This record gives sequence, C-alpha cells and structure tokens, in this order.
Amino acid sequence: MTGRMSRRRFLGATALGVGAAAVGGWSWADGLLTPGQPGRVLPSAVPLPRPYEVRLPIPPVLTPTHSDANTDYYEITQKSASLRILPGLDTPAWTYGGTFPGPTLISTSGRRAVVTHRNELDRPVVVHLHGGHAPYESDGYPTAAILPAGREPAARDTPGMAGMGGMGAPNPAPSTAVGTYTYTYPMQQRAATLWYHDHHMGSTGPNVWHGLAGFHLVHDAEEGALPLPRGDRDIPLMLTDRSFAEDGSFRYPSPGGNPERSGTTAPYMNGVLGDVILVNGAPWPVLSADRARYRLRLLNASNARRYRLELHPQPPGGGGLVQIGSDGGLLGRPIAHDALDVAPGERFDVVVDFARYAAGTRVQLVNRLGHGSTTSVMRFDLSTSVRTAPDPAQVPSRLADIPALETTRAVATRTFLFQRKGDAWTINGREYQPGRPLAHVRLGTTEVWRFITDFHHPVHVHLNPFQVVARNNAAPGSYDGGWKDTVDLRPSESVEVVTRFTDYAGSFMLHCHNLEHEDMAMMGDFVTE
Repeated sequence: MTGRMSRRRFLGATALGVGAAAVGGWSWADGLLTPGQPGRVLPSAVPLPRPYEVRLPIPPVLTPTHSDANTDYYEITQKSASLRILPGLDTPAWTYGGTFPGPTLISTSGRRAVVTHRNELDRPVVVHLHGGHAPYESDGYPTAAILPAGREPAARDTPGMAGMGGMGAPNPAPSTAVGTYTYTYPMQQRAATLWYHDHHMGSTGPNVWHGLAGFHLVHDAEEGALPLPRGDRDIPLMLTDRSFAEDGSFRYPSPGGNPERSGTTAPYMNGVLGDVILVNGAPWPVLSADRARYRLRLLNASNARRYRLELHPQPPGGGGLVQIGSDGGLLGRPIAHDALDVAPGERFDVVVDFARYAAGTRVQLVNRLGHGSTTSVMRFDLSTSVRTAPDPAQVPSRLADIPALETTRAVATRTFLFQRKGDAWTINGREYQPGRPLAHVRLGTTEVWRFITDFHHPVHVHLNPFQVVARNNAAPGSYDGGWKDTVDLRPSESVEVVTRFTDYAGSFMLHCHNLEHEDMAMMGDFVTE
C-alpha cells in the first residue's frame, strides 16, 4: 500500500476490526471502549485512602558501583519487597532494588552506562530501556529472559501468547541468561527522560503492574546550557494506576490467578485500569512547592490508562503546562498547553510557573479522562510566603535545534494495521511470533511508517526515535511535536511517522504499549541489516 490513505479507505480497512469487537460482545456503551479511555476498571477490594494525605516521594538516584574514563557501571537486583502504599497495609511488590519506582539512573550523553541486573524474583524477567538507542543484545527482546538464579531454562520461560499460532520461526533473541545479565547502553543520544521496565513476553502487564519500572534520565551540553529549573525543582513524576486486594496486595486479573501465564482474563483484554492513581508509587500525593518554576518530567507508566492532565485552578491567562520536551528530548520551541493527553509509554517534560498563583494556593493536577477516584492525580501546596529572591530559571523561546527528517528521502513507505482478531490483538492480521519480522530495514536509510488503528493503541518503536509528519492525512496533532518513540492513536485513526535507522543491526520491536494488548500478541519484529 503506497501513498496516503483516504479517510474512506481507512475506515473501510478498520471495519473488520470493529466488527470483530462487536461479535465478541464489546460495544461502545458498556464501558470497555470509549472515545476517551480504553480498558475496564478492576475495582479495589479495600477502602481507598483519602487523596492528598501523603508527601510526594522522589525515587532515589542510583550511584555507580564504579566508573572509568568512558563508562559508569551499575548493579540492580530485582527482588520482592514489602511496600507501605496504603495506610495500615503492606503491599508485596516485585521491584528494582526494593523500591517502586526503581532507582533513577542518570547518564550523560556519549558516556556509556553498563547495567547488570540480577534476578532474585521467582519468575523470568527482561529489561527494556524505553527510548534507549542500544544494540539488540541490550534492547530487551521479549524472549531474552533473565531466569531466577539457580533455575534451569524451561519451555514456560518463553511462553506463547494468548491466541498466538505458535513458535515456529527461529528465535533471534540473545541467549537466555540464568541469574544475571548485563545491558550496555552507549548513550549516543540527546538528553531525554527515558524509563526502564520489564519486557518479558506474555507477562509484561503483570510484571510492570507489580512494580518493575524506573526512570533513566540523560543529560547533555545543549540542555545544560539552558536556564531551565534544576535540582529540587526538576522532578520526575511516574503516573500509574493500580488496584488493591483486601490484604493490600496488588490486584491483577491473570488467567487462573497465575501471573506467569500470558495475557489477562477476557473481560480485561482491552486493558486493565486501576482505581487508585499513584505518583512515584504514592496515592494522590502532595508536593510543597515554592512560587517558582518547576520542571515536571511526566511519564505515563500505566498499563492502559490514558490521562488528560490539567492544572486546577488554571493560572491566570491559561497555558500553565509549558511543554519543553517530548519522548526524545527537548522541543525546538516551548508550547503552552491548558491540557496534555498522555498515553501509556509517553513522556512530556513541562515547566509550571507557580509564581502565577497567589501565595498559599493549592493547585491540583487532575485527569479529565478519569471518573470518580481517578479524576485526581496529585496536588501542589504553594508557599504562603511572598517570594523576594528572583527565580533563576527561565524558559527560552528557543530550546534546541531539531532538523526535520525529509519524507522525500524515504526509501520505503510501510503500513501497519493494529487490529483485534478473535482473542488476540494483531499487527497486519498476525499474532506475534518471535523471529517472524514484519519488515527488513537497511541501516542508514529513512522510511515512512503509517500506523492505522481499530481502537486506542499507543504505538511504540524501538531503536530510533521518529517524527510525526501527518495525522489523519492532515497536520500532526497538538502533542505530536519533537522526537517521539511512542505515539497515541485513537479509534479509527492513522498516523504517519518518519525515521532514520542507524547504528545497530539485529531484531527490534514494534508494538502497542497498552501492556494487555502487547501481552496478547500486538507486537512485531523488524530487522535492521
């Protein structure tokens, strides 16, 4: 399929997917599928805590075990831990280093980060640096499992997905490791807010739900030269939604109650939604803030929930969320928003100037796509004192130089249809099979990729970031600017992106970042050579 697809042809192409959903008992009216929010809420079995009762925690920064002239070396142990998330209850979690979120890694562009992960959990894991530009051996291929220490490889460690036709193709993953595996990240990329999370085939959803996620921030000289907020006013915010059992444990609808089985139970195959919003692992927390500019690194690490984030009240004149960065780093120029739509996997770096509010104001960050308990996210309690010292932070009118990738230089245009078929989510009509690539790409070339959806699908591409060049045959949307690695598509939409594939040969991933869709076969390989 070449050239841009007309709206009529596009809707015809997706009609099969919509029909399949209707036959399966889904409708727009029953809450499974809505224009604003996919998925179904899994209610907690414990009374929910009151919002704004706990302070915002900041994930600890991990110190390298050692460093040399070119590399920082880290060690992270994946282990079970008991966390106090809800008042009076302990929550067993699967963690990076005993915390949720895991510790934050901080790197400098051009300086390698070598991270050794040790698996002391009772299940296989895979680590993916989301947004990282890394060799395929360190990309987190979904069958490249780290088995628990002392456990021999078994067939259950690389499970088929629900609805998947089998494992007939050769598996291109690096060898399965037992106990530990070392990931090497060259960091030949610009400053950006990255994150690392589990990527094990068929169980990414429950593994992330139970705590396996953390930040990895990259800095560079271009960003460092700008007068943006720094130190305690540069804050990573991981947004997740969770549900809790009566004993305080995480609730997740795994088939047969076994989180090592692939996928989820049928009512939740369009996505699992929690009724408690956590920010950095705390329910509806509060940050005491100065009346000054803050940089907020917003990450949607939820399995399926989309957010429409707004400040309430809005500052005088509106435009309180000043976007300075996207998935792949700084924008060319800042963009002032009243609201931000953030899909799973996406990051938005924003600056909020709290000096626009009166002293003592309580400013809520709210979710306009939420209902009931999920309409609140967190609160900023502003200082009651009148600021006298000048705020050193500013948002320049120009942030970075972002050369546009020319679509005229593309050597190929490819179309990927994200669609439900029966009990699986598919790309181009196929359930995922490792080693069966959807595309072969020549390194050093530029391509245009067109994504078409039946329902909500945040599409994530590994290896290289991309630029959005069209949405529904028109200009990119309000949140499509800059370098992206994840793009949100609503039902019956098309998006065209352009990217240049560089540096690393091997098998990489294209998939939906709704983790339930991903676990139920909505992934594909592409091979760079």
